[in-house]
Amino acid sequence: MSNSESYPLSSTSTWPSADIAAAWRRELPGSRTESIEIITPIWRIAKLLADERRRTLARLGIDPSTLDLLSVIRRAGPPYELTTREITRRTLVTAGAVSQRIARAEQAGLVERSPSSASRRAVAVRLTDAGHDLVESTVRQLLDHEAELIETLAEEDHAYLSRVLTKLETSLSARNPEST
Repeated sequence: MSNSESYPLSSTSTWPSADIAAAWRRELPGSRTESIEIITPIWRIAKLLADERRRTLARLGIDPSTLDLLSVIRRAGPPYELTTREITRRTLVTAGAVSQRIARAEQAGLVERSPSSASRRAVAVRLTDAGHDLVESTVRQLLDHEAELIETLAEEDHAYLSRVLTKLETSLSARNPEST
């Protein structure tokens, strides 16, 4: 069943979430339904974008966790090196997951480990030339593709949506500091 068959649009709504909210107002009078027309589209868009990114990265031949690792190191700027602790902090994944990602990327020749100048116990992870080339090529293609996905938004819509989403994300992060 297609989305339009699952969520038929009424003659007054332009988005299926409006119909869902109206149905809950009818079925549970007095219930707060104002979130439905915001959260439901965000969840749907998130799924569509995640699916699109997964397909794009598969086409580009890189898995999301490797791209995440290479990207966080590349965004650090020259010399394109971070400690494992800093990578863990910036990627928001566990130290064990970071260690596995580094091991896979090192085996593929994308990063190399060495003792860190920051501390005797710290390990530095640096992009190799191959890792640098891969992340730059992949990110350029991914950003171009994702820019095409939002090109229906006018510049003022883009700016407004960016501000509103930032405000919402900041508010939600403050309510749940463990998730950041």
